[in-house]
Formats: sequence, C-alpha cells, structure tokens
Amino acid sequence: MNIGTRKSIITGGKEITVETGKLAKQADGSVVVRMGDTMLLATVVSAPDAKEGVDFLPLTVDYREKYAAAGRFPGGFFRREARPSESEILVMRLVDRALRPLFPDDYHAEVQLMIQLLSYDGVNNPDALCGLAASAAIAVSDIPFNGPMSEVRVGRVNGQWIVNPTMQEMENADADMMIAGTAKDINMLEGEFKEISEEEMVEAIKIAHTAIKEQCQFQLDLAAEIPTANPKREYSHEVHNDEVKAKVYELAMEKCKDVARMGLANKSKRSELFDAIKEEVKANFTEEELAEVGGFISVYFSEVKKKAVRWVMLHEGKRLDGRKFEEIRPIWSEIDYLPCVHGSSIFTRGETQSLTTLTLGGKMDEQLIDGATFQGTEKFMLHYNFPPFSTGEAKPLRGTSRREIGHGNLALRAIKPVLPENYPYTIRLVSDVLESNGSSSMATVCAGTLALMDGGVPITAPVSGIAMGLVADEGKFAVLSDILGDEDHLGDMDFKVTGTAKGITACQMDIKVDGLPYEVLMQALNQAKAGRIHILGKITETIAQPNSDLKSFVPRIEAFEVPNEVIGAIIGPGGKIIQTLQKETKTTITIEELPSGNGNVQVMSNNADDMKEAIRRIKMIAFPPQVEEGVEYEGKVKSVKDFGCFVEILPGTDGLIHISEFSWEKVAKMEDVCKEGDVLKFKVVGKDPKTKKWKLSRKVLLPRPERQENVEAPKES
Repeated sequence: MNIGTRKSIITGGKEITVETGKLAKQADGSVVVRMGDTMLLATVVSAPDAKEGVDFLPLTVDYREKYAAAGRFPGGFFRREARPSESEILVMRLVDRALRPLFPDDYHAEVQLMIQLLSYDGVNNPDALCGLAASAAIAVSDIPFNGPMSEVRVGRVNGQWIVNPTMQEMENADADMMIAGTAKDINMLEGEFKEISEEEMVEAIKIAHTAIKEQCQFQLDLAAEIPTANPKREYSHEVHNDEVKAKVYELAMEKCKDVARMGLANKSKRSELFDAIKEEVKANFTEEELAEVGGFISVYFSEVKKKAVRWVMLHEGKRLDGRKFEEIRPIWSEIDYLPCVHGSSIFTRGETQSLTTLTLGGKMDEQLIDGATFQGTEKFMLHYNFPPFSTGEAKPLRGTSRREIGHGNLALRAIKPVLPENYPYTIRLVSDVLESNGSSSMATVCAGTLALMDGGVPITAPVSGIAMGLVADEGKFAVLSDILGDEDHLGDMDFKVTGTAKGITACQMDIKVDGLPYEVLMQALNQAKAGRIHILGKITETIAQPNSDLKSFVPRIEAFEVPNEVIGAIIGPGGKIIQTLQKETKTTITIEELPSGNGNVQVMSNNADDMKEAIRRIKMIAFPPQVEEGVEYEGKVKSVKDFGCFVEILPGTDGLIHISEFSWEKVAKMEDVCKEGDVLKFKVVGKDPKTKKWKLSRKVLLPRPERQENVEAPKES
C-alpha cells in the first residue's frame, strides 16, 4: 500500500504530522496534517494559464468542517453541510490574508485552495493548523510561491505564552493571537486580549515567529523529497510595453506629485484631479495608439500615482489630506440619536461614519451555534453592514460578504473584554457604515462603545480603535496614523489596534511587503496607543461613563440561582407551572442549568410589579417556607368537595378546611359558599395524624355570633 511521504515536527510540545502522496493525488498539491487526533486535508489546484484580461490573482481559499469529523449529524432539514458558517469564513480569511501577498505579483492563473476538517478530537483546535496545511499543499506542488509560510496560535495562560494551546488551556487564557509569516517576516496577525501592553504583544509575536521559522524549514525539507514539487512551473501572465511606460511616467509623475502635495481632505476631489491627469495622458496618444496600447496606460498610470504619493510622503512628509503622520482626522460623535432603540450612537472620523444601534434581550434571544466543533449559544453579537452608498457606489446586494463578517468579528473581539461579567442581558450591536474612507471597522468599535454607554450597559472601560499604515521605500519609512482608504491601497501595511486607556483588546495586521523590523512594529504600536488615547478623549467628551440606568422602554431582567432539584418543580409537568406563571404575571421566564449544577432563573418583564410577583412565586417554589401551626395564611381554593375545600397554604402545599370549620353558621353545601379560585383567609390549626394533611379553619378568624337566649311566649288568657 502506498502511504506516500510522511514527516513530523514538534511545535509547542505537540507533534504535528504532515503526509502527502496518499490522498487527493490528482490535485496539484495535497497534504494531510494531524495534531493529536485532529486531521485536516488541504488541496490546491491552479489553472494551467491565466484567463484573458485577468490582471490580478484569482485566489479562492475555502475551509469546511465536516460534521462527521466530530461524530455528529448536521442540523437542518437536509442533514448535510450547507453554506459555510461565520467561524469557517473567518478561518478562510485568516489563511487568505497570509497567503495572498506571497504569490508572485505577475502570477494571474486561478488558484483554488480547499481545506477540510476530517477528524476532530475536541482537544486540538483545527484553525491553528490551517495555515500550515495550506502552505504545505502549495510547497509540494509546482505552483510558483514565494513561501513557504506558516501560521500558529499563541495564547497566554497564567502568565505563560503557549504555542498552539489546547481548547482546555484556552479557556483560562487572557490573550489569543493567530500569527502568520515566513521564515523571514511576519505578514499577518489577529487577536484579542484582556488589555495587554504593547511590549507583551511584541513578545508574543517573537515567540510565534520562532515556531513559524521551524515550520517553514520543515516544509522545505518535505518538498525536497517530492519530485513533482521542483522545479516550479513556468508562466508568462503579463506583457509590458517599455515605451508606453516611459511616456506615461514622463507625462504623469510630476502632476501626480502636485496633487499629492495639495493636502485635499475630500476624497472625491482628489479622484477628480487624478482622473483628469489620466485623461491628459491619454490625449497624448492617437486613437490608433489607444486602441493598441490603451490597456497599458491604465496599468502604468496606477503605478505612477502610487509612486508619486509615496514619494511625497517619504521625501516631503506630506499625506494626501495634508495631515501629519501621527495626526488623527477630525472627530464628532453623538448618542441617543434614535428615540426608539435601546441605545444608539453616531461616530464620524473624517469621511468615515458609523451609525450603531444597541438591542438588549433575554435568554431566548441568544444566538444558537451548532457547528462541527462547537455547540452552544452566544449572548454578544456585533453585526457590521457596509452598503455600497457608503463609498458613493451603486452595486448589487448579494447578502453578507466575507469582509463584513471579518470586520464585524474584529470589532466584536475589541469590545468583548470590557463587557460586564454575568450580565443577564443578551446584547446585539449593529453598525451601519454610512460613509467610508478608511478604518470603518475602527469607527464601528468607537460607535459600539458609545451605543453601549448610551444604553446603560456597565462596560468596565470605553474602547477605541485606530488603523495604522506604513510606507517604506529605499531605506525610508513612515508610519501613518488613522489611514485613509487611499493610504491603505497605496501603502504597505494595514494594522488595526483597539484598546482601552489601560491596554490592547484586539488587533489585526496585514503586510504587503517583505520585512517589518521589530523597531518599526514598536513605533507603530506606540503611535497607535497615542492615537487610541486621543480618540478615547473624544469619546468621553460625548459620554464619560455608562448611563446609570437602561432606557425606560427596555425590558428589565433579573436573574438568580435556585437548587438543581427544584428546577422540575418550577417547570412543572409538561411545563404547566412555568407556562401558567408566565401567563398570569405577563413575564418571560427561562431556566438553564449552570456548570455548578444549580439552575439560573431569568425573569424578563416590562412591568416592575409583574416581575416582582413572578420572582416571589418562583422563590416560594424554590425556597418554600415551612407551614407553621397557629399562623394565619391566605390562599386560593384548589378544589371543592362535599366535606370541605382544599386550599393552597404555600406553593405546593395544600390543606383542608372542613365544612364544619368554614363558618359559624351551618353550611349545607360547600358549593353554595365557595368555588375553585376563591381567595380565603384561614388559620392552620393542626395536622391530621392519618393523612398528614394540614387542618385549616376559616371560622376561627370570623367573629363568633352572640348566643340567642330562649324567651317564653306569653300565655293566652
């Protein structure tokens, strides 16, 4: 049996095995990666040539988790895997962002990379292996690639950094970071933290890079044993015209520099001026020349524009909108903008604007997650919407994009560390980006913080976010704070950092060039901290701390624990008791079992009296007081019999008022004096020694009628 080639490496004290040549042999490259009993299959295929007119890399990264990997059935009617979940999409984005910059700039053949989870042991998280699997599949193929690269997770548990920690170890971690890079450089990272310092973050990156270097060399050693991996395929996907290039550079370079020097804050005005220069360049070509080489003009003009803008930044210290490198765009914000929502805010920075709303709900509003590797609920959601009008465009709407999911997840991870513990409410933030010119995800973080404070959610500290950029050429570099959309496109780095005044809560970094020295990284982080503090100041000018109370129309929720053994009594047979409670008190009641074994009862209501009554009745069931002889009570008649009526003394405890104890007057029929549901006052007078039922008396609480004396009638004469 052909078992192919198999090699192993130890990372973070855990053995990782990579096998190739056994499965999916018709793909250009395929590997099976295993850590513990978690296994991934990664395959890559690239088209033999580029399609006509394609001048970019059409790369598709797909990651899917097979439910069978965890011995589970998929949910839903069809019982099969359908569209990818948000967690799968986030893994796709992580791998894509790490791989894409490493393909040759002039390679435009379609590339499809697929990663499948084949086995999941519940111990080792598969997302930490996806980057290694993807790169190894390319390494054993003949596809041109400036790698290899790898990707590891770093978590901090009890003050110690761990590479590729287990699921159990991550439960106690205060930092979680995914880091990718080559043997030379780090080119992607994303993580969330409980307010760590910049120095601690750099320490984690260095630890991760040590493991990445080892895994990159491991892939080279593996590829050296695969005959089909070397040499890489030859390709020619770009054709150039040096004469046209020289003419475009000559005609456009200085004019583009002049526009870059103007310091125009208006994005549309800058675009108009650059477009006008492009038209002037085209005017220097005849119609016949444009028909023949017109496509080259657009390509070379984009190059000129990029080089001109970067040159002005590096040599003259001027940004496109006239700001200094560390300067933040003008900010204004507002809260309580929408009158009928639970919390709202507008955050505007330059030409980027987010309108964010807060909705608070109960246990029933939590998001149900039913994935192959995780089943449970999530009580904090943040949804990010990026409509086409935010950039002045008209585009078809095709559902939630991967970008929207990724940006929303980054903002969620930024805010999550400051949410109050054991908060009874389910929280949903929705950020609608109304204008965008860079850093809309960071505007979402700021607007989300404002909406939470407006809604009265007691967050531990406000959070702000800032996007940092980098321009580096010919030994010079400039770190840019609060980058524009154009600076993101024309620059070499997009580094988003969020945090409180105390420390960093989340980050995301993509680098488009080789090499990011640690001193440059520290400069970017320190500059980001200064910008973050500046933005926090603007936020606290709008609202310094969370409002002391929720909006008047927000449902109130109270939660408390009850012993596990009384949960059944609260719910009742077939849910009868809890349903009756909800109907009679006009409340919503939920009960869930806690890890401690107790039950957590949550009562939600718009009316304080209704909530108070529901809680009283639940606690009477959960913590029943003892019936005391000689004490007066009030309760409902549960049933009426010929010999008396049974009355509820306390929830779950009944007693009998005998017909002789109902009143001082003789009662002929019980049905004539009471009916089911009547509320009576009575006194506990004892307990029947045979039935063990409490004996009750109503008549002892009533005034005793005076005795009538017999008067003799007068005798007839």
